[in-house]
Order: sequence, then C-alpha cells, then structure tokens
Amino acid sequence: MRVIADVRPRERTPLPTLASIFFSASAAIVLALGSLHLFYTYRGPKLYPRDNELMRRMQEVSPVISRQTTIWRAGIGFHASHGFGAVLFGGLYLYLALEGTHFLAHSYFVLGVGLAYLAGMTVLAKLYWFSTPFWGISAALALYAAAVVALGA
Repeated sequence: MRVIADVRPRERTPLPTLASIFFSASAAIVLALGSLHLFYTYRGPKLYPRDNELMRRMQEVSPVISRQTTIWRAGIGFHASHGFGAVLFGGLYLYLALEGTHFLAHSYFVLGVGLAYLAGMTVLAKLYWFSTPFWGISAALALYAAAVVALGA
C-alpha cells in the first residue's frame, strides 16, 4: 500500500501584526549594521587604526597561529565575516518575520537562537565595541524581545 503525503500548501497568513513589525524592525537594524560594517571593511579608513605606524606593523606581523597571514589581513577577514554574519542573521530573520507560514512564531528553537544571538552581540558590543553598535544592537534585542512577548511565548 502506497501512502501519499498531503502536499496541499499550508494556509499562508502573516504573523500577528505587532510581532511581525517588531521582528522586522529588529532584523532590519541588524541587517543595516551588518551591511554598513561590511561596507566600511572594504571602503574608506573608518576601521583603520589612527596610528599609521601601527597599521604598517599590523601589515607586517603574523599571528602566532600561522605565518600565512598578517594581523592586518586576519583583521579584514574577521571584519568581513562579522559583517556577513550580521547580514545573514538580519536577512534571514526579516524573511522569517514576513513569511506567511508562521514558522518563526511556532519554532521555540529559532526564536531562542535569535534571542541568544542578539543577547550575545549586545554583550560583545558593550564589552568591546563603541556606542553606536551597542545602542543599535540593544534596540534590536529590545524589539525582538517585544516581538516574543507580543506572540505570547
């Protein structure tokens, strides 16, 4: 006997309005910050050290782990991967906030991953970054938490 799966599409309705707005705003902040960070990684001097001698030394010196790169090149790679990660998170959660099957609202795992990511980024921003990313990520975390509350989760 052959069993055929039900392939009818699920009902597609958006998330509850308030939760969708909060999730979308949270994700848009992270997407914007990640995009800006990625842009500044490859354009302009905003992520350069203010000391030209330090920059020259960073371009010459290798980290202990490998002589195949320099501190400068590794830093560019870290900045780029950090920006790509934020863009990925922001884009994915923006999609999940707006897609019609309510997957985000029904997956405690995905809700928890998003909350953990934003909480972790907030701590990193407070400890190691400067005020603009700290306040941006803090706002994204607050909006995300408000969305979770709006879901009743």
